[in-house]
Amino acid sequence: MWDALKAEAARLGKPRWRPMFSYVAALHERSTHPPRPPFPHPWEEIGPGYCYGPAFGHWDLIHQVLDTLPTAPEHARQQILNDLAAQEPDGLVPGSIYLREGTPRWSKTTGHPPVWPVAVQDYVDQTGDTSLLAACYEPLLRQIAWFEANRKAEGRGFFYTDILNHSWESGVDEGVRFLEIATGPRACVDATAHVYGLYEHGACWARLLGHDGNKLQARADELRAFMQETLFDSETGFFHDIWAVGQPERRRMAFEGIFPLVMGAATPAQAQRVIDENLLNPERFFTPHPISTVGVRDPHFELRMWRGPAWNSMTLWAARGCARYGRADAARALLEAALDDSAAQFARTGTIWEFYHPLGGYPESVQRKPHTAYNQPCRDYLGHNPLLAMARLWEQTVGP
Repeated sequence: MWDALKAEAARLGKPRWRPMFSYVAALHERSTHPPRPPFPHPWEEIGPGYCYGPAFGHWDLIHQVLDTLPTAPEHARQQILNDLAAQEPDGLVPGSIYLREGTPRWSKTTGHPPVWPVAVQDYVDQTGDTSLLAACYEPLLRQIAWFEANRKAEGRGFFYTDILNHSWESGVDEGVRFLEIATGPRACVDATAHVYGLYEHGACWARLLGHDGNKLQARADELRAFMQETLFDSETGFFHDIWAVGQPERRRMAFEGIFPLVMGAATPAQAQRVIDENLLNPERFFTPHPISTVGVRDPHFELRMWRGPAWNSMTLWAARGCARYGRADAARALLEAALDDSAAQFARTGTIWEFYHPLGGYPESVQRKPHTAYNQPCRDYLGHNPLLAMARLWEQTVGP
């Protein structure tokens, strides 16, 4: 398995990227450990350099799964099953599972962005093995029920607890969207798009498994219409939280607005505006190392974790969204710029970084959390560096 991954790393992309890819492939192997509760299979930690590690899960794991497909499909499959093995009886799929002190611990009330069905669908599409769907369908329905019971917003849509208590359930710690607003269960653009993805995958899997997926599809259609009609701002050509649409004083150019594009909920016209006016705009998200997590002209842009720095995982999501809407040119531009700078920083430092300087500076000069002991991006951090997956998609956009 690991030999195949390493062989792929040695031939992917540009020659100058390959030393970094070989390092990443070896890091996947080094980060994988024997089964232990609550994991029935060998499990891969977020990365040996994670400052709170060892840890498993969150959306970091899904980025690692995407990175090891299709060369190590059984490993990827096992990580998905490990993630669902810890699902709570009420349907909550835990966020990060921490193992530093020996006994696994995780929040019983706060989850994480539910993007794991994307990895399941990628696995099925790339291997042709539909047996995984049978193991994932019921957990998917239970997670949908959990979101409906616990994260339904006032009116329509869904929210993350970031807006209630700054617990950063969205995965975007200290995000700028929540700095100056009143708390309340109002629709968040990322949560709504992610739950829409749950419904879309649920409807698809229901049909494949011989179940009735009409109710799931109807709910997905409702959420799609809500995002298209209510969460898209015609002034910015971008998607925003419900409290920010049409409200310039509340509006933040935060990258989370890409997720309706990523999940396929944008109209074709909206998608083109998101791509051309935002993702490819140097005054918004198309920085030398894209994508910046906050638009560079936003007054809240700063060189601090999730407030400006570039995360390769988010670049991959953005590029997937571009490719989904027929914009291979945009996907290629985003991926190539990010991989070029990541490789340059690897050649200089010998490691991969949790996140990167969006303007092409040194990652170690960017702040993480100034009020903690960990105020620098983590080294050897796999969870946000799906570099092999990025290179595969880049190759697909290059053409013959």
